[in-house]
Amino acid sequence: MIGLIAALGLVWLWLVIGVLLLGSDVSMSTILRPGDHTIVRVFLWLLLAACLATGLYLSDTRGAIEVEVTGPLDILSLILGRLAMIAVAVVVGVMFYEVVARYVFFRPTLWANEMSLWIAGFVFLLAGLYAMQQRSHIRIYVIYDLMPRWAQKLADTVTVVLIWVFFASLVWGGYNEVLAKLMRMETFGTAWDPPIPSTVKTAILAVIGLVALQATSNLIADWHKAPEHHAGDEVDEQEIEHIRKALGTDGNG
Repeated sequence: MIGLIAALGLVWLWLVIGVLLLGSDVSMSTILRPGDHTIVRVFLWLLLAACLATGLYLSDTRGAIEVEVTGPLDILSLILGRLAMIAVAVVVGVMFYEVVARYVFFRPTLWANEMSLWIAGFVFLLAGLYAMQQRSHIRIYVIYDLMPRWAQKLADTVTVVLIWVFFASLVWGGYNEVLAKLMRMETFGTAWDPPIPSTVKTAILAVIGLVALQATSNLIADWHKAPEHHAGDEVDEQEIEHIRKALGTDGNG
């Protein structure tokens, strides 16, 4: 509960994080109305540190459906996963702010759309890393469950190798472009003009690399586990009955 309150408390503070990467006070300074830009920069860096600390704090609490931590890389993935969870609340806060500013005060912002898009890109990437750490990515067990344990290990190994091949191909094909965009800090080309292309494309390479490392960590941690068999989803007759009533049909419909 404390972690949730802290995360929600950071929602409005995260609205100004873009100033750090932009290196300017476009639009957001109108909201903050700072008297000393140096103080504002220090304040924003402290906010960023607070968000990281919140992610670290939340990573120490395991949810009921989350898997146990099996290595140091899992801790990093959990911290980044918690940051993604906080960021979802931030996106909601940004859009809520924009709606109120536009339709209540008739003072729409220049940055709400790009800010939500910017944050959502990082949420998408970090959510993938978190899913890999939790072993909750899409997996088809129809054939896998029929395999002996040695064949399952082989399939898992091939999967990890393919992930590394994908990452290597991504680096080989995109490293120079990402470096060029990052060096000139390529921006989005809008009125607010945030550096979405340079930062998000850099994050793609970094996070996919972490996903490959996490997949390898999972393989090592699960190597000596007993075979798992995944039963099909049980049919919930009560839920089906509720659906039939909602649709106005009977059991013969």
